[in-house]
Amino acid sequence: MKLEFSPPIGKILQINGKCISLIGDDIDTDRIIPARFLKCVNFDSLGESVFEDDRKNLKGIHPFDLAENKKAAILIVNSNFGCGSSREHAPQALMRWGIKALIGESFAEIFYSNCIAIGMPCFTLPKKSIQDIQKLNNKKSLFFEIDVKKSLAKSKEFNLNLEIKESSRKMFLSGHWDATSTLLENENLIENKFHDLPYLKFNDYFL
Repeated sequence: MKLEFSPPIGKILQINGKCISLIGDDIDTDRIIPARFLKCVNFDSLGESVFEDDRKNLKGIHPFDLAENKKAAILIVNSNFGCGSSREHAPQALMRWGIKALIGESFAEIFYSNCIAIGMPCFTLPKKSIQDIQKLNNKKSLFFEIDVKKSLAKSKEFNLNLEIKESSRKMFLSGHWDATSTLLENENLIENKFHDLPYLKFNDYFL
């Protein structure tokens, strides 16, 4: 099944979408995207294989297979999510499945950094708040409106003060999480620097 995917660009001020809950501590990157899928040339097809082994084992009842969770955009997780190897394929797979933001108890540091680098915010909440969201989400669909500037998540049922590193929040509000866009915006500075480099001038002299 081909999944629709539109990468985030520039400033990320608000994220709206249906929630999908994945219960369990210490869910590692090998479970998110098994190692055999790391041989890919690009990340385009990874969304189809996210949680591949877990989904096979649960035979259609994994949260990422349930019809009511289709087109979900906000993943609700527990503690130490994304631990294990540092593979950047894990957040890439989640994003290509459709996830735009995560809310959890805590995240493995490298996984968190890899998420920020592709424009996918990771927010935290206390354990009790996460459990309350997951419990209700297992009974009915939940839709959150996340205000990145105010670090707030609102729904009919919840009004939550989210936590996020201030440096990460500023990156999303400014759009500076996107290294490629930042480079393109500063093309003139790069070109000027290129011509100022003394060893390049040296090479031109002898050519």
